[in-house]
Amino acid sequence: MAELEQLFRLDARALEALERLRTAPTRASGRVMVAELHRVAEIVGLGAGAVRVEPVPRLDFPELLLKVFDRTGLPVDFTHISGADPSMEDFGVSLAALIVAEACNVGLVPKPNVPALTRARLLQVDQGYLRGETIAAANARLIAAQAELDIVKCWGGGHIASADGLRFVVPVQNLHTGHNRIYFGRQRGATWLNVVNDQVMGIGGLVVPGTLRDSLFILDAIHNLDGGPKPETVVTDTASYSDIVSGLFAICGYQFSPRIADLADTRLWRTNTRAVYGPLEHMSRHTVRLDKIRAHWGDMLRVAGSLTMGTVRAYDLIRMLSADGRTTGLGEAFAHYGHIFKTLHLLQFIADEGYRRMIGTQLNVHEARHRLARKIAFGNRGQLHQRYREGLEDQLGSLGLALNAVIWWNSLYLDAAVKHLREQGFPVTDEMCARLSPIQYDHINFLGRYAFSRADVAGGLRPFHDGAHEST
Repeated sequence: MAELEQLFRLDARALEALERLRTAPTRASGRVMVAELHRVAEIVGLGAGAVRVEPVPRLDFPELLLKVFDRTGLPVDFTHISGADPSMEDFGVSLAALIVAEACNVGLVPKPNVPALTRARLLQVDQGYLRGETIAAANARLIAAQAELDIVKCWGGGHIASADGLRFVVPVQNLHTGHNRIYFGRQRGATWLNVVNDQVMGIGGLVVPGTLRDSLFILDAIHNLDGGPKPETVVTDTASYSDIVSGLFAICGYQFSPRIADLADTRLWRTNTRAVYGPLEHMSRHTVRLDKIRAHWGDMLRVAGSLTMGTVRAYDLIRMLSADGRTTGLGEAFAHYGHIFKTLHLLQFIADEGYRRMIGTQLNVHEARHRLARKIAFGNRGQLHQRYREGLEDQLGSLGLALNAVIWWNSLYLDAAVKHLREQGFPVTDEMCARLSPIQYDHINFLGRYAFSRADVAGGLRPFHDGAHEST
């Protein structure tokens, strides 16, 4: 409560003295607007440095995966469903082929003349080794390996994360899909809700039917991470904004920091009814009901324990707290508890330009990863053809692993390039490194190769396709 009161007074004084907010004179309600963030000044020498570290070696996507496998030892995380380690020859080649097939959404294309790429071998690896647990273990290995690179420390400590959804049309029958005309037209689809940290690595994700509100699932995704440190701040867009969600995040130990699209209509909640907050007075007419929080505090702590231990899903809990449009007593307690931390977030958002910039930067990083994901999953016009939930989870999990492999590879070369420049005497500062991004993909060929060999016209017609023998 003391922190809330202190921020109210600091913001009120800041508004009066520095005019960070300006009250709209034509509105009796005292609506306010935050000044737009100014463009960050270019760092002297950054342009030349960026040009020098940009050329990452060009290669095909399968080659990148195999190099990542060799450098990290990632295939050992793909144990058999029985618990045995993979012992087959060229297991990494078969695994890379499956990840390309799933992530690029092109399906299996066996090569009978390559033992590691025959249909029987690919199906054996797919059914016995590629599943949610092994993909998560491989992601954890990549997250840990990337965090050890020196340049990654300039991007963040892994304690800030964002959660956002990537929509996919699923034109086949699947019970784990839903309708939404905006995203899927007349068809059904699913959302891949993924979590990305400030080191640009995907640290977790889950598949959501259709486009149910992301806020109902974000806490579940945060509590089921593949690896990396536990986030302290969770950034989302405005659609995830909810009082109960804010309360649940706060009691579980997270700072919930959604981007505010329209601050003018935002409410602030106070605990001191006698205080006067100057320019913020009109926005802060609502009072937090501390009595409701005290009455349900024991139950709230038990809920926090259940969420943290994974014995109850946040999605089910939020639906229970606001069943049939009516909020329960426990739900009202969480909502008022959320009002406190929601107001703390808004006051910091109003007064702290660095805080607003951090939120925008992290969401931009997430959107850039989604663009890369679309670039990778180019097959079948970006539509998924999985008929079961497990199929969707395995395919989108493979896409997440492919994204992390690309980010790790780029981070490795950016780190090596920066060290090379410093050895040559170029003054590459940590501030310069913070502006470099591992989300680059122009040097990676995600498409297949096309052969332009002349056909033997004199030989007549080509043989008919024999289903028993797959063509190469």
